[in-house]
Amino acid sequence: MVAALLAGVLVCAGACGGSSDDDGPVPVRWQRGTLPVPDGTPGRVVVRDVTACGDRWYVVGAVEAADGETRPAAWVSADTSTWSPVGVAAESFYGQRAVLYSVGCRDGVVAVVGARSGGVHGNPRVVTWRQVPDGSLVEVPAPFELYGGAEARNVGRIAGGAGGWLIAGNRVSGAAVWSSPDAAGFELRAGLPGLASDDRGVTWAYDVAAGPAGWVLAGAVTAGADAAVVWVSPDAVAWTRVGLPGDGARERPQRVVVTAAGPVVVGVRGASFGAWRAEDDRWGRWRAVGRFGAGGAGGAVQAVAPLAAGLVVVTWDGGRHGLWVSPDAGDSWRVLSGPDDLPAGGDRSAGVAAAGGRVVLVVDDGREGRLWVAPAV
Repeated sequence: MVAALLAGVLVCAGACGGSSDDDGPVPVRWQRGTLPVPDGTPGRVVVRDVTACGDRWYVVGAVEAADGETRPAAWVSADTSTWSPVGVAAESFYGQRAVLYSVGCRDGVVAVVGARSGGVHGNPRVVTWRQVPDGSLVEVPAPFELYGGAEARNVGRIAGGAGGWLIAGNRVSGAAVWSSPDAAGFELRAGLPGLASDDRGVTWAYDVAAGPAGWVLAGAVTAGADAAVVWVSPDAVAWTRVGLPGDGARERPQRVVVTAAGPVVVGVRGASFGAWRAEDDRWGRWRAVGRFGAGGAGGAVQAVAPLAAGLVVVTWDGGRHGLWVSPDAGDSWRVLSGPDDLPAGGDRSAGVAAAGGRVVLVVDDGREGRLWVAPAV
C-alpha cells in the first residue's frame, strides 16, 4: 500500500507543488478493523495512538465504562487484521484509570504515556508504562512532582531512539523533556539553556522524534505571535534552538517525523497547514516546503507517519478530519481518500502509522474509537 500511495502522488509531484487537490483525492481502499474489549469492566473502546514496532503493530487507548470511568488498554497485531489485547498492569490510583495517549518504539519494544485528570484542580495525572519480555505493559512508579506539581504545564508525546527514550512537554520554565535509557524511570530536564523560555519569548514543545543526529523537538516561541522552531540535541541535555523560516503568520509545528530525506516538521502555517524540512545532516538548516489544506488557524495536525521518503498526515480543520500524503518529504501534497465512516467532532483524536506495505489509522470522536487498515494492493 505504501508503494501504491506514493505511485498515486508522484504523477503530481513535479507540477503541483505546495497544496494540490485539483486532481481529486488519491484513492485508497480502507478496511475497518476490530479492537476487542479486554477482560474486565465492559465499555467502549477508546483509541489515541498507533505505531509499528518491529514486526508488530500497537494501538493504545482505554476502555470507557457507561459511567465514564476509564481503564488503560492496548492492543497488538502481527498482520493488522487480527488484534489482541495487551496486558496492562496498573498499580497506582491514576494508573488504573489512565487513558494511554502516546506510544513510542525502540528496538522492537514499546513504551507508553497515559493520563487521567484528577485531584483538587482536575489536572492530568501522568503515568508511563514500559514493555516487559512477555509483551505486557507495566506501570513505572514515579513521584507526583516528576510530571505534576506547581511547575507543571503538560506532558506530551514519547519517542524512542539510539539514546533511549524521550518525552516532550512543557513546564513553567518553558519547553522541557523527560529522558530515560530504558523507560524504567524518567528524569526531568527543565530550564535548560536554549530549550527554556528566555528574552526571545515563551517556548512550547509539541512533539519529539529521533534520528541519526540525535533528538529533534518541534514547537514554537511566542513573542506576540507563534514563531516556528525546532530544538536539536545529540544527548537530550545540550539543546540548540533553530528558528524555522516564516512569513509572520501564526506558525505552530505540531508533529515531527524522521524520513529517509531527513526530519520533517508539520503544523499550522497561517490559515493553512505546512511543512518544514532539515537541509543538512546535523539538522541545523531548515527550509519551508509545501503548504496544504485550509482552516489551519482553527485546526491542528494530529498525526504523521513516514512513507519511504514521504509522509502521511492526519489534520483537523475545525470541522472535519483530513488525510494528506506527500511523496517528497513535504514539497508537494495530495488529498488522500479517507474511510466513508471517518468521524468528526466531539473529543477528537487521531493516530496513524505506516510500515510493511500497510497504513493503520485510528480516530476517536468521543463516542466511538475506530480503526482502519489500508492493505497492500
